[in-house]
Amino acid sequence: NPKVLLFVEGHCDERGAASFNMSLGTRRSNSVRTNLVNSGINPDRVFTVSFGYERPLVMGHTTDAWKENRRAQFKLYWR
Repeated sequence: NPKVLLFVEGHCDERGAASFNMSLGTRRSNSVRTNLVNSGINPDRVFTVSFGYERPLVMGHTTDAWKENRRAQFKLYWR
């Protein structure tokens, strides 16, 4: 659908420095974007953003929480 914009959010767990996690989130979201574009999605409609560890999905200091927080998440917007 040409009216849909896709934002790929890169997220990390709480471990590591904030600057490292922001960079890691950027690499994560860019990797997903590259795969989507290579699959045929119009690159003018796919955007990336990194939140580092600022928006955890799961609160906690366990390996399970860390695993859930390392992710790429999609947000769709209609223009």
